[in-house]
Amino acid sequence: MVEAISVIKYEGSNEVLAHKHEKEDFTIGSQLIVHETQEALFFRDGKIFDQFKAGRHTLVTNNIPKVRDYMKLGTGGINVFHCEVYFINMVTQMGIRWGTDSKVRLFDPASGLHVEIGASGNFNMRVTDSAKLILKLVGTTDGLMQSDVTGEGKSYGTGMFKALIVNKVKANLARIIKENNLNILEIDAYLDVISSKLMLDINATLDEYGLTMPEFYVTSIVTPDDDPNFVRLKQQFADKTLKVREEEAKKAEAEAAQQRKIVEAQTEAQLKAVSAQGEAEALRIKAQAEADAYRMQAQAEAQEMQMKGYTYRDETARQVGLEAMQNGITGNGGGGASGGIGDVASLGVTLGAMGGVINMTKDAMAPIMGESQKIGEGFGNVVNGGVGGGTAPSVPAAEGAWNCPNCGKTGITSRFCPDCGAARPVG
Repeated sequence: MVEAISVIKYEGSNEVLAHKHEKEDFTIGSQLIVHETQEALFFRDGKIFDQFKAGRHTLVTNNIPKVRDYMKLGTGGINVFHCEVYFINMVTQMGIRWGTDSKVRLFDPASGLHVEIGASGNFNMRVTDSAKLILKLVGTTDGLMQSDVTGEGKSYGTGMFKALIVNKVKANLARIIKENNLNILEIDAYLDVISSKLMLDINATLDEYGLTMPEFYVTSIVTPDDDPNFVRLKQQFADKTLKVREEEAKKAEAEAAQQRKIVEAQTEAQLKAVSAQGEAEALRIKAQAEADAYRMQAQAEAQEMQMKGYTYRDETARQVGLEAMQNGITGNGGGGASGGIGDVASLGVTLGAMGGVINMTKDAMAPIMGESQKIGEGFGNVVNGGVGGGTAPSVPAAEGAWNCPNCGKTGITSRFCPDCGAARPVG
């Protein structure tokens, strides 16, 4: 008598990677229930009939055609077929621990010393190919547990892949440290680099079994702190680090001193520039003040002249005339009349020369030149009149000449008497 069931499903522990269903005879039309985290495989004689994803599946000969050859008639005319059904857990197995069983010998090229280190950590694992997993790991057994693969919770080295992981770590850890030029004394700073490279090497092997490690972590590198070689290595590294820091400090100090000198030079240059600008500004202000004072004085003199009714030209002519007369009359040390009159006679020539020197205009010099000319003419009359008993020829009196009522001088054509300086009488 064939005992067949009509519902095929499995609900078990999450630590189960693969589970073989207890029954092997199923009726046509049975319901196969596959959960979201599962896959189902139908086997016959060690071969895969079919593979089912998550969902509810009705088993008929149309969707599993290979079953037709294995169908048989059971009691009561019920069509049944015989096969094995495996449920594979596709959930990621988390937090699986690992660790090296012995030290890894490492050669440090920087110091030439050999040291021994150990490593440990954890990883996550999940199934990527259920067919590979069943064919290469499960076979005809009743199933596969996570501990069977990883050895978690069992004696050390009993897991199928525990030895694989440890061997991969021991074989590649020293190589990775050497290829990446990692300092063993600073190894904790590069755990992520070591973890990612080890994971690639391990996954290349796990792929053959339908498994993968989505995450692999090296959480600790065990260093031999009591090893004399390791102690020497740490001392060398400390001395080197200290020397480098001393050199960096000296370099920083030198750069700071150089920068300070540059700042001092710049400050001195700026102070000199400010001082020069201040002196220039002081000179400019002084010159401006002097110019303003001179301009104000000139404006005051101009206003004074304007109030008195004469111009700057008139004042210039007056000043030049007075100076010329003073130099011509009183500048001679002799007290004779002939010396004083001769000086006055040359006043016209002197004023004419001065007019050219100071670039005075003809209009400005005209009044003075006229007076000097008349003085010169009077002087000629004095000479011609025989002053002092001379025998000079007589000169006819000029038109409009006058006689001085003070000293008796005659034939005077100028406004003032050349002998006594009396003014010409009015009328």
